[in-house]
Amino acid sequence: MDANRTTRLLPWTSPEGKRCYLVGDGAGPVSRLADSMEAEQLDMAAELLDEAQCVLAGLKWTRGELHLLAVQLAEPLGAVDRIAQSRGARLPTPAYDSNTGNRPD
Repeated sequence: MDANRTTRLLPWTSPEGKRCYLVGDGAGPVSRLADSMEAEQLDMAAELLDEAQCVLAGLKWTRGELHLLAVQLAEPLGAVDRIAQSRGARLPTPAYDSNTGNRPD
């Protein structure tokens, strides 16, 4: 197997809700589509976070408004978590354990 090939968790699921992965060098059209979709998801999450902060700062919300806000925040939070998992999995393995400072065996 080519050393430049990696497995990437994609920012979408199959129609059955299963995780989708891409094996490749990160330079193809599906990788670019995933990059673009991740950027859009992160932008949408940032916009919704700004809106949520404004709503919460007003201190005049109802239980229904808080429930709606929680529902609206759940989807982008899931997308951000998926992006973090995907990007974290593609990071190189550290040369030492950051918790202990020891080199791996």
